[in-house]
Amino acid sequence: MTEAVPSYLSPTGQEIVFLLLGAVAVGSALLVVTTKQLVHAALWLVVCFGALAGGYLVLTAEFVAWVQVLIYVGAVVVLLLFGIMLTRAPIGRSTDLDSGNRLVSALVAVATAATLVTVVIDGFRTAYTPLRPGSGAAKELGASVFATWVLPFEALSVLLLAALIGAIVLSRTDIPGGSPPDRTGGNSPGDRTGASAPPPETGHRSTAGQSGDAVPDGTGGNPPPDQTGGH
Repeated sequence: MTEAVPSYLSPTGQEIVFLLLGAVAVGSALLVVTTKQLVHAALWLVVCFGALAGGYLVLTAEFVAWVQVLIYVGAVVVLLLFGIMLTRAPIGRSTDLDSGNRLVSALVAVATAATLVTVVIDGFRTAYTPLRPGSGAAKELGASVFATWVLPFEALSVLLLAALIGAIVLSRTDIPGGSPPDRTGGNSPGDRTGASAPPPETGHRSTAGQSGDAVPDGTGGNPPPDQTGGH
């Protein structure tokens, strides 16, 4: 005897919670790509990752849920915030984040989502797997990752390493194309460390000296005496 497949018209409590978490994840993901403040985008990304972790908990994948929280929320988002600070990106509201192609990007996003939803529904319309506690334990997931999915796992590791190297390169200023500090002697306004002072002038005349009165310059204003005995 086969187990009866539940109907979509009478969802269970787990399915309702899963749908609510999915709506939160989709809404926060939309706010990530539509907000004009980078810090707010990072915070909405935290909400999106948290909703995904809740979805993993509903699917009895406790290990994947805690990995989602520790790795993505606790490391990737923090790395993103550090990247924003190190690259001196604007923190406040910025109009430069809008490329002006909202219509085209919205059409592409809707078409991609429709394609994915159609493929998933068509391929798994009659598939049903009961949720059993313990199916998402570390032992089963480790055996599956390092036996069946080892190549995609290593490819993802290389991708994350490339992103980390890119963040380090963008944060440095001593590489070609960067903006290193001025070391040519300081010709910028307000730079007094490398500017050469003008030579001192001796024997110059003040306003009173322009009318015929010379300003003393240490010698009394008279020519030095003749050392040869002449007059």
